[in-house]
Amino acid sequence: MNEKTPTPRLKLALQFPAAKAFPEHKAALPRASVARWVKAALFADGELTVRFVDADEGRMLNRTYRGKDYATNVLTFAYAESEDDPVSGDLVLCCPVIEREAAEQGKPLEAHYAHMIVHGTLHAQGYDHENDDEAQEMEAFETDILAGLGFADPYGDRSR
Repeated sequence: MNEKTPTPRLKLALQFPAAKAFPEHKAALPRASVARWVKAALFADGELTVRFVDADEGRMLNRTYRGKDYATNVLTFAYAESEDDPVSGDLVLCCPVIEREAAEQGKPLEAHYAHMIVHGTLHAQGYDHENDDEAQEMEAFETDILAGLGFADPYGDRSR
């Protein structure tokens, strides 16, 4: 007998302070799409805020919380204190960095946002890529999740 795993419940807040500077990004990120991408990577009930920021805010947050003085694509702030706690966190995506990376990688903007949201959602659940084994596991999850959402392998053809 094949029992279906219940879909995790999600309480999602979207914040788009960078909307004025990046209106095309906001238009490409309807709430339903962002929620679908988060839910696809969520293995338990969760409460997440997804915030889309400009380079100044992205740089300030990365400098303040990671000691790195540049804007990065996605920052994840996970708040669950144990594995028994519901998934709770903030994902902060830096619009100009996402846009630049998508162009450099020859990807549609939507596909790169989906990847970074899946990536951040996995981080909110404790997944990391600090060593090769963790990176391989996380990349495999990302690739499978994104394939299920209709997106290409975000890491390209690694068989070469």
